[in-house]
Amino acid sequence: MNKSKMRTNDFRARNHPAYWAFLVHRFSGLALALFLPVHFWALGHAINGAASLNGFIHVTDQPLFKFGEWGLVILLAAHMAGGVRLLLIEFGKWSGLRKNLIAVTAGFAAMTGMAFALALVF
Repeated sequence: MNKSKMRTNDFRARNHPAYWAFLVHRFSGLALALFLPVHFWALGHAINGAASLNGFIHVTDQPLFKFGEWGLVILLAAHMAGGVRLLLIEFGKWSGLRKNLIAVTAGFAAMTGMAFALALVF
């Protein structure tokens, strides 16, 4: 194809399910990376003694923190399933099943989130 006729920013590519799977995987990874300092800060309370850790755990019993934990589980499931999808595409003979793998990834993340939410309720 002639280079003058090629469009570098084709909107059709952004409507492809693989593009959305890429975005979910990338943004979930960034969100998890941003969560790590908060996680290490929370673990640091254990070093300061049982009273400090118990005070922090008491604060995390609030509904907003429970909702945040649910979001974290969704992010972890989406990122893990997206990574497995990429590994299967790269190292397996799965090139014809890419859309199916995207659907399995989204289903796994949704199922994990619903199971975690159900565990919070009961």
